[in-house]
Amino acid sequence: MIAPALSTHSIPPPVLPLAVYRLDFTALAPVRLPAYAGSAWRGVFGRALKRLACTTREPTCPPCLLYRTCLYPYLFETPPDPAAGKLRKYPTAPPPYVVRPGAGGPHPANAAVGLEVVLFGQGNRHLPYVLHAFDRAVQRGIGPSAGRLELSQVAQQTSDGGWRPIYRPGEPLQPAPPFAPNPPTCPRRLTVVLDTPLRLRQAEKLVGPEAFQFSALFSNLLRRISLLTAFHTNAPLAADFAGLTRAAGAVRIETAHLRWHDWTRYSSRQDALLQMGGLVGEFELSGTDLEPFWPYLWLGQWTHAGKGAVMGLGRYRLLI
Repeated sequence: MIAPALSTHSIPPPVLPLAVYRLDFTALAPVRLPAYAGSAWRGVFGRALKRLACTTREPTCPPCLLYRTCLYPYLFETPPDPAAGKLRKYPTAPPPYVVRPGAGGPHPANAAVGLEVVLFGQGNRHLPYVLHAFDRAVQRGIGPSAGRLELSQVAQQTSDGGWRPIYRPGEPLQPAPPFAPNPPTCPRRLTVVLDTPLRLRQAEKLVGPEAFQFSALFSNLLRRISLLTAFHTNAPLAADFAGLTRAAGAVRIETAHLRWHDWTRYSSRQDALLQMGGLVGEFELSGTDLEPFWPYLWLGQWTHAGKGAVMGLGRYRLLI
């Protein structure tokens, strides 16, 4: 690839402290989850969190007196800060979490059911409420069968990729501090593997395999990381946004094996089935000019990218 020269020596890389938690549940009765259950998990979490946090019982959040101090809108419908300058143009901010569901389909009674939750920045302060909301949610049931689950353990991912138990019902919660992912040395060649459907929009259209370019992914990733740091940390991203965007437009993909994966989800709010297809597969990048993009690509493995990232879509991993 050939990209315009872009100096990164004077610009610090993005810093977004985060933590990954694994919630282990046991099925109290047979439960059937959608093939991709991210939307189902997010839905039951939101309803349980609102029951837990809302004290005024207003039908909508923005007119409520407690809108900017209540835990529910911060975690689930993050309102933009009116004093945040140029960020005021965004009607909502990205929530400080991502859910990563385990296997969908039927699960017999006593089966293990797993869920990962990634919390970003100040969202980690509210971990007890997040865990309590998920616990209350699955007691009421999840999925088309409304199968009930029981929380058995919570573990936190360590820096080496292992898992350390931090909570069992009836015992104290003992989480480790969040960490800011530190990328290794930028490689000369890497493969990006799209594990869950990546939904990118350009010119009001979803980007398909034939139209996909690195710039579409990177522009979305740059904006998402910028918003997450602005709304959920005390260190907003300082970057040459225009320069990075121009340079990304010159990056060429070496090889690509991408396809469109269709799936639908049911929206209880709209009482309708929604199409949620996206790109899956992999593509390869190489060259001497990957370095400006490398910190964002590395961090994006936790933030995900594209529409529906909060429910686990747009998850990718890097093979170096």
